[in-house]
Amino acid sequence: MTPQVVRSFGELDAIARDPSAPVVTLFSGGLDSSYLLHRLARAGARNVHAVSVDLGEDESSEHKQRIADRLGIRLHLVDGRQEFAEDYVRPAIAAHAVYLDTHPVSSSLSRPLIAKVAVDTARELGATTVLHTANRSQNTLRRLNGALELLGFAGRYGSPYDLDPVDRDQKMRELKEAGLEQLSERLVSGDSNLWCREFESGILDDPEDHAVPERLYQWSALRPAEAPEAVEVAFEAGRPVAVDGRRLPLTELIDTLNHLVGAHGLGRYSGLEHLGHGPKVLEIREMPAAWLLLRSRRHLETATLSAELLREKLNQEQLWVREALEGRWFGELRRASQAFIEVCSAHVTGSVRWRLSAGSAETRAVVADRPLYLRDREAWEHRSVAAERAAFGPSQPQER
Repeated sequence: MTPQVVRSFGELDAIARDPSAPVVTLFSGGLDSSYLLHRLARAGARNVHAVSVDLGEDESSEHKQRIADRLGIRLHLVDGRQEFAEDYVRPAIAAHAVYLDTHPVSSSLSRPLIAKVAVDTARELGATTVLHTANRSQNTLRRLNGALELLGFAGRYGSPYDLDPVDRDQKMRELKEAGLEQLSERLVSGDSNLWCREFESGILDDPEDHAVPERLYQWSALRPAEAPEAVEVAFEAGRPVAVDGRRLPLTELIDTLNHLVGAHGLGRYSGLEHLGHGPKVLEIREMPAAWLLLRSRRHLETATLSAELLREKLNQEQLWVREALEGRWFGELRRASQAFIEVCSAHVTGSVRWRLSAGSAETRAVVADRPLYLRDREAWEHRSVAAERAAFGPSQPQER
């Protein structure tokens, strides 16, 4: 079958022409993905499989199941947390994956994995259609389509929202009529996983006026009575492995830091990100674990990597981010850049100790296993001078 990109709701009628043919949709439990299921059911599709990949998100599985049951859709819940942490977040930490010095990337990491799960599910079911709900004001559109293309999915794929935007009021009205009135309470679009909680659209559409309701934040809600505290993060070959001397799986380590660091009001980001055709949109994030881990790793990199190697890594980091951001996670250039970054990671072993307080953090110790830093400058100067003199032989007595 020749790949075909789906771009409008009008194409759903053709997809549903054979009601028994399996159709795979990506499902988050939000307004857009629920509305797509509603439209597929209305078009007559009777073998729809909603795939929801749990990456540590806010939406509960019970909430998703209620929607699927109401619309007569089969729900597939896939636990992708460990794979997400190991195969997507860990490489991003190594690459210091920060978009144009404004915020750590997140959906650029989750979309490739979600697309991979969708393709695997479609192949198991014999489905020739994979649908998602990104629109052209979301970078997810090119990230999911790009991933599906690079994964070699040979059927129909894409988002009907691409050429057919649907007003928020219309979606809420139709879903309410279908018995899903709980979805009418959404004020913003959210995207969450164990690495990031992100908000956009709705009341956050306008960069010139975007006061964020404090209740949207969960990890980084400042606890006024929170006393200053110390926290130490340890790395082995560039990989975070322990908090305060306690070794943890990466998923648990990130969760621990999200709450520990966030309690001091740290880890909030706002920034503009470009769309595929140039305009920019506002995104609000909270990422306390990312805030601390990326800073800690950078301290250890400066302690263990030569200045020239670190300068070249800085160049590679933005190349890596660009490829991930543009939907080319599975492309050769991103993988080649990752290979360079992994070589740099080999010596990045040690720990960083911080003092956290309300809205601030200070380092207290940077300890590397194979450091390039000096701990006693005067002693080093004496040794350096002695070594240079020795290279030229014993000093000659001065003539009188």
